[in-house]
Amino acid sequence: VSKSDFASFTFAVRALEAVARPTRGAVELHFTYDEEFGGELGPGWLLKHGLTKPDYEIAAGFSYQIVTAHNGCLQMEVTVHGVMAHAAIPESGVDALQGAVAILNALYAENARYKATIRSKVPGIDYPYINVGLIQGGTNTNVIPGKVVLKLDRRMIPEENPEQVEADIRRVITEAAATRPGVSVDIRRLLMAHALQPLPGNQPLVDALSKHGAAVFGEEIPVSGTPL
Repeated sequence: VSKSDFASFTFAVRALEAVARPTRGAVELHFTYDEEFGGELGPGWLLKHGLTKPDYEIAAGFSYQIVTAHNGCLQMEVTVHGVMAHAAIPESGVDALQGAVAILNALYAENARYKATIRSKVPGIDYPYINVGLIQGGTNTNVIPGKVVLKLDRRMIPEENPEQVEADIRRVITEAAATRPGVSVDIRRLLMAHALQPLPGNQPLVDALSKHGAAVFGEEIPVSGTPL
């Protein structure tokens, strides 16, 4: 999905080579991957091993705006355990799906609370959100489900504490599961990607992009955050 980005960044650097001969410093291009899962295997690996030590960084963009902040992302896998049984004698089992429904209702209630009570002060970013993107479970139509797996995505605004967000989600899930006798849950973190907050040290780069972008496009280039 980044062919246009690769081409644009490459030609921009070639254009810079043609007009500038800086006496110190350098521009590096890193075509990495893994952005959907936190970047630990791409840019994270390069930084960890000291293979790049940038003063500033420009990432592939989402718009014509100068994006200086973005949401964080917590992804979790929730396994709901019950006891499988024949549908003709449901009382001999524990329905994991009913436990999952209680958890889903609790999570969606959190969504309503976020929208009503939490707002980011960063332009372009609104409020946090939970999405349950995958549900798997059950054995057959005539069998009480003994296990259901949910995978959820919690978007975190820059002002939130990621560790506290995770603790709250775990509490909500555990308390909801406890309302269904015999149901138990395992909760596993899949991803913790922290939000990017506006950084005062980036202002020289932001100013340069604003100045030259306005010259190229003939209009002011806004600075904002993005919910991505």
